[in-house]
Amino acid sequence: MKSGMSTSQSTNRHAFTLVELLVVIAIIGVLVGLLLPAVQAAREAARRSSCSNNMAQLGLAIHHHEFSVEHLPSGVINPTGPIRSEASGQHVSWTVQIMPFIEQVNLYNHFDFEQGAYATENEPVRTAEVPTLRCPSDPGIDVMIGNSNQSVGECNYAGSHHDGESPIDDDNNGVLFLNSKIRYAEITDGSSQTILLGEMLPNRTHLGWVSGTRSTLRNAGEFGKRKTQGLPSDADESVALGPFDVGGFNSHHMGGAQFTLADGSIKFFTHSIDEKLFKQLANRADGEIIQSYW
Repeated sequence: MKSGMSTSQSTNRHAFTLVELLVVIAIIGVLVGLLLPAVQAAREAARRSSCSNNMAQLGLAIHHHEFSVEHLPSGVINPTGPIRSEASGQHVSWTVQIMPFIEQVNLYNHFDFEQGAYATENEPVRTAEVPTLRCPSDPGIDVMIGNSNQSVGECNYAGSHHDGESPIDDDNNGVLFLNSKIRYAEITDGSSQTILLGEMLPNRTHLGWVSGTRSTLRNAGEFGKRKTQGLPSDADESVALGPFDVGGFNSHHMGGAQFTLADGSIKFFTHSIDEKLFKQLANRADGEIIQSYW
């Protein structure tokens, strides 16, 4: 009797039923679903940190430019103004002027300032991609110059030319504008309370990082989804921008964008930043007391 029971027990085999297997698979799926957002958040945090490093390098390069020639780079070099965001003119951007200070001396040496941003002689420089000028969170777009098939190097960082929507001209109140040669002594509101650079979203009318148009200059008239001048957003390409429209700052980071202040510090401003404060920070010498902080 005992021998028979032993034989019966030895033939029993334990295994998962189909229902149990499906439950395990469902649990694994839930765990993966919970883990994926955390992984994506960690990757975005790393990209944002890399972007912040790019902005710090650009701020430092602008400081070195000021140390070398005793003024900040011009926002754009051009004989006349206001600047039209079209592929015509000299339009040498501030980014071209700081190339020697971000270890891009070869690009600087191969650029002909007299011929201008869109000259055939400057095509090798104009089409070059400079990693320091690109935010890692930007997936990139197929940018062409004008109606030609000539691609251009993109840029995600813009100099602050004015505290509101206005054409790029020599009377702007930012720190980088038409033929500007601002010295730190002229930033009377304080370098720690003045925007130098900010993130932006290039669109398909982007003229490249060599162009001192809205491709490398922006203002405080618009930030993210908040529009104060009725301009279309960067993503809304169904509405054409006029040649004198410039636009504001924005980024691919959630909730706001990073800015380099004139003292070299990096700040993250949310889209909900006080509008008056934002305009004050974009004006180098408005003389007003800042009542709120970011």
